Amino acid sequence: MSASGSTTATRDDHRSQSWVALLGRRDMPTDGLEDYSTFLGCALAQQGVEMELARVEWYDRGWIPALWKLWRESAAWRGRWILVQYTGLGWSRRGFPIGILAVLAILRRRGCRCAMVFHEFTRQSAGARPIDRIRGDCQQWVIERLYRGSLKSVFTVPLEKIDWLPQAASKAAFIPIGANLPERLDRRNGPGADGRPRTVMVFGVTGAPRMAVEVEEISAVIKEASKSLPLLRLIVIGRGSTEARKALETALAGSGVEIVVRGVLPAEDVADEFARADALLFVRGAITLQRGSAIAGVACGLPIVGYRIGGSGDALDEAGIEWSPWRDQKSLVRGLVRILSDTARWKELHERSLRAQRDHFSWTRIAEQFQASLPQ
Repeated sequence: MSASGSTTATRDDHRSQSWVALLGRRDMPTDGLEDYSTFLGCALAQQGVEMELARVEWYDRGWIPALWKLWRESAAWRGRWILVQYTGLGWSRRGFPIGILAVLAILRRRGCRCAMVFHEFTRQSAGARPIDRIRGDCQQWVIERLYRGSLKSVFTVPLEKIDWLPQAASKAAFIPIGANLPERLDRRNGPGADGRPRTVMVFGVTGAPRMAVEVEEISAVIKEASKSLPLLRLIVIGRGSTEARKALETALAGSGVEIVVRGVLPAEDVADEFARADALLFVRGAITLQRGSAIAGVACGLPIVGYRIGGSGDALDEAGIEWSPWRDQKSLVRGLVRILSDTARWKELHERSLRAQRDHFSWTRIAEQFQASLPQ
């Protein structure tokens, strides 16, 4: 082989070990997809793969300037894996994400190796209005086109749960998400140690109009549990927590429960709050593999109380979760009281979450699965 040929091969090898995570619209005040890409990039770096973050700034610049900028930038990406992060609203103001098809076309034209990372694997619109049905049909059409047009597709749920995938979906891979915060895996004592209050964490409250329903449910569970648990503290952090403060204080007035609202915090501080808590109460729907705010509890070895619909049949079965049937609020109360009053049960769930984090949800494990799925 000539010297110039050797140099070219070396350069191509370097590019194959340098990936790009491509994002769309930035979410505020926190961007879960950017955090996901950052944590994944750090884990990949430890395994010899560099990953840079790039963004198609269609929301701020408009689609034509954003696509032109992508065309220029992607000239340097030939042969590299581009991990395109997909959610419907990441690529559309109103949930019609057709523009991402132009993004995929540009990347393919530039000779990039495109891997779609589907954080939403099916339509999200479920309204009864005609526009909602049209939006949902559009989303589903786009998702299936993206799958067909990519070299690899990564889904955050087991493939058998995706009914539209072809039976021989050889280019599809299931890789769970991790928590967008540092691990806190030190083994700890159970609740009430050293006479401190038993502390329940709520991580994130959905915005209006759903907020009122969540605040009512959180308050009802905590108030009822406080009848069996003296010295109970509720800590609420993350998006929506500041907005929910007044309603929570009103609903829990006279219960004797200490309420602490932290608001949106840096990831390190969120992890520290998890490490100081005794249980995570999750009422933002059923706990699934797509609920990063629930996976955060696993990453910190924290027992979780939450709903399930049917049997999960996935890695969450191995985590330290005290499950309750869907919308069975009394079961939530019983589960929370059990965790916070039975030290043996608390330690069992704590250890289960530590093992599940190590085996399934750590960023190191996730990075290994990405490398196995995206050949060099």
